[in-house]
Amino acid sequence: MFKKKIAVSGAGMILAAALAMAGCSSQGTSPAPAQTQARTEAQTQAAEEGAAGGEEKVRENDNRDNTADTVRDGRAVKGGTVEAGPDIAVADTKAGKVQGYISNGIYTYHGIPYAQADERFTEAHETEPWDGVRMAFDYGAISPQVFQGSIRGGDFMDNNCQNLNVWTPGIHDGAKRPVMVWLHGGGFSTGSSIEQEAYDGENLSSKGDVVVVSVNHRLNVLGHLNLEAYGEKYKNSGNVGITDIIDALEWVQDNIEQFGGDPDNVTVFGESGGGAKVLALMTSPYAKGLFHKGIVESGATETMGVVFMPREASERVTELTLEKLGITEDRIEELQTVSYEELTAASDEALIQTGEEFQIPAALGSGYSLSWEPVVDGDFLPTDPVTEESFAAAGMDIPLLIGSNLNEWETMELLMNQAQAQYDNKHTWTEEEVQARLEAKYKDQADAVTEAFLEAHPHRTAADALYVDSTVIRLPMLKIMSHKADQGGAPVYAYMFNWESPVLPGTNMAYHTAEIPFVFNNIDKAVMRIGGGEEARRIEDAMSQAWINFARTGDSSTETMEWPAYTRDSGATMIFDTVQEVVYHHDDKLMSLLAPDYKY
Repeated sequence: MFKKKIAVSGAGMILAAALAMAGCSSQGTSPAPAQTQARTEAQTQAAEEGAAGGEEKVRENDNRDNTADTVRDGRAVKGGTVEAGPDIAVADTKAGKVQGYISNGIYTYHGIPYAQADERFTEAHETEPWDGVRMAFDYGAISPQVFQGSIRGGDFMDNNCQNLNVWTPGIHDGAKRPVMVWLHGGGFSTGSSIEQEAYDGENLSSKGDVVVVSVNHRLNVLGHLNLEAYGEKYKNSGNVGITDIIDALEWVQDNIEQFGGDPDNVTVFGESGGGAKVLALMTSPYAKGLFHKGIVESGATETMGVVFMPREASERVTELTLEKLGITEDRIEELQTVSYEELTAASDEALIQTGEEFQIPAALGSGYSLSWEPVVDGDFLPTDPVTEESFAAAGMDIPLLIGSNLNEWETMELLMNQAQAQYDNKHTWTEEEVQARLEAKYKDQADAVTEAFLEAHPHRTAADALYVDSTVIRLPMLKIMSHKADQGGAPVYAYMFNWESPVLPGTNMAYHTAEIPFVFNNIDKAVMRIGGGEEARRIEDAMSQAWINFARTGDSSTETMEWPAYTRDSGATMIFDTVQEVVYHHDDKLMSLLAPDYKY
């Protein structure tokens, strides 16, 4: 569907690779929930009267004072209010009217369709218009996926999962607010716009007077199986997970003014796989002009984000998948009806086998393997995000805010075993035990690594050197920001999130995803992990305001915090921790010790 393709001619992280997988629903599991259907003729007539003859009444509702008594410093508090009813929070879209609700002064909409996918592996098309007013109270379908345990929103999975959520301080008011489009994590294989409570956009929207949008789109084999060799119908099949996001950005261009947003000031931001999706958008000429700034939080490994899947590897994955399913070229349409479980099992085996054949290092862990990700086909993605000389040409004029967390995946064992780890961690060990662990991990480099770590992070202890991330995410992110800065285009702003929670001390460090509640001004939604407290609120205020300012102006600086741009020469990096400060090349020595052969 995405219209930009007409103008272009030519031929996680919560990563799934890190997670064992279990079964899930197949394509087309169930019809849309009844509450999303159009209202009765009488209700429609009443709403239309409000939008036309009774316009003054609707405008009065839509322009009410949004600073509800139950919002404190941009944060909804207990006892918050919700308003919903006829003529309340009714907004226009190109496809029809949608009715949301007002929560603590923020107009809220869930599950708005932005496109429609009729078949697997094909581009979505524009949503069919509807009559009347469509209720937008409930979240929409998420992409089919497999995941151990439960997943929020996992009861309703469908290939036709092209829907989004909106939070805004006002509608139909011409306010031209910055628009922040959130892309969820989970690599390109799992996750959804509702997988974490911290993704809720109400507090961020209220604090920053911004419009927050979050997006569901196709994932895994449904989003990235390259079938282009099997006919024009399957053009871009290896990238339909990204063409879905482009469709969402086109929906923003066409509709966001009705929700008080500015289509000429759109920021895409995401964490882990969501950050890698931002990098894919910055690489594709098909997305050019649909967004204006990018934020990448812990969004790359060396083989997912720095680069994406080579065309040849994607074609081999498809060949092996068909072979394992027993489907020949003349029966290719059977892929539309084979069960999702069978399709996933076959394609996952194909990913592993292809990774071994092409000797592609696994995104996480050791050995060779592939994970689902966009395909560098020379057209939709002309290059990888990071090129030998520079950065993808399509991203040259896009300002970038980029960074990672001190510990990332290094503390996952502690997080998975907190019942035991709370009694056996860096705070309970003697100096001799710490030294023994350092020597066990770093061998004869233990003293040098510890010294370099404490130089880089003087507010930490020697024991913290056991958990510093390097080659998994920190160094790939340094490579991306350095190449982007080398390009000489729009500025780059670098950060590190280093804060450690006081809850279960020694286990809740700056792990992968830890920064998300701070960015969304939502630490109260993660109080059992963060603990609240003035220190956490100070960091929350600083981070969320910096993200808001970047979305508004392209500069992360705030009234209380000057944030210089990153260059390869300066190495300027904002540290979010007990002490918030700008540092310069702070961990160069440490990274060179941990990965002496790594070049960026």
